[in-house]
Amino acid sequence: MAKEKPMIVIKKVIVVGAGHHGGSWKVALADFMTAMMAFFLVMWLLGQSEDTKKAISDYFSTPSVIEYNFKNYGATITLEKLFLDLVNEPLQAFESFMEPMDKTPNLLDMGSASVVAGFLADSLAEDAQNVKIDQTGFEFDIPETILFSKGTAQPSARFIEVMDKIKGVTTGLEDAKIELKSVVTTGTLLDAQEKNALDVAQARLDLVSNKVKAGLESTTVDINGATSVVNTKGDSASEKKIGFVRISIKQKELKANGQPQRKLETAFGPANQDANVYDDFVTQLATQKKKSAEAAPEKGDNKGKAKPESIKK
Repeated sequence: MAKEKPMIVIKKVIVVGAGHHGGSWKVALADFMTAMMAFFLVMWLLGQSEDTKKAISDYFSTPSVIEYNFKNYGATITLEKLFLDLVNEPLQAFESFMEPMDKTPNLLDMGSASVVAGFLADSLAEDAQNVKIDQTGFEFDIPETILFSKGTAQPSARFIEVMDKIKGVTTGLEDAKIELKSVVTTGTLLDAQEKNALDVAQARLDLVSNKVKAGLESTTVDINGATSVVNTKGDSASEKKIGFVRISIKQKELKANGQPQRKLETAFGPANQDANVYDDFVTQLATQKKKSAEAAPEKGDNKGKAKPESIKK
């Protein structure tokens, strides 16, 4: 007779305890830590100087570069500068999208002649005359009647106001050369003042030069000055030919780190008034790409290259 198999009894022990509290404590901890960080940040800010508080306030309240450009220069110039930035410095262009606008920008590093023109027009308005912009910089004249009293080097009532505007253009410059030229015309001087015309020109130059130097933020900017006296006595239009202070700002050949300077360019031609800004931008961009593609020789194409001479037997 076969032996019976022993019965195996499995006893399950169930421990009855409190339910799991879940992950709510993590949320509570996160809220507590956030509140603590905010508290200590506020306490740190209260202990800072007024300059630090102002700098932090400006950082969070100043519009981004893109917002600033759209507001001040319009869509056309902003899109042109954006295109030039993406072509020349794509990584830096993306980084600048959300950066706050620098209140003292380096105009020579803008890369766009249109933005420089817009900035000068916005800053100096009608005070600047004979404005010229090329790939390496720009220059403009400030009539003597705006800065000085007639025939003297005595600052006018608007001298400080206009010089602050000029400093807004020059303060952020880097790796640049500033040429100042003080011109006095004899037709605006009395006979007794004419012999001191050169002294007046030099005194005016010193005043403007000192103001510009005091506002510079970079030590890589060189300032040079010159004076000139133009004889307009006997000229029927001598009263209209007044003196001026010419401010010429140009890039140095290389930056302080040895890198080449980025030129001021104009990407597109005149705007098409019949199309909206964006469509006109896209059309001009496509046209420029097409021209560039036609100008560039294809691989294996000897177009534009000198043909090899045949071997003489």
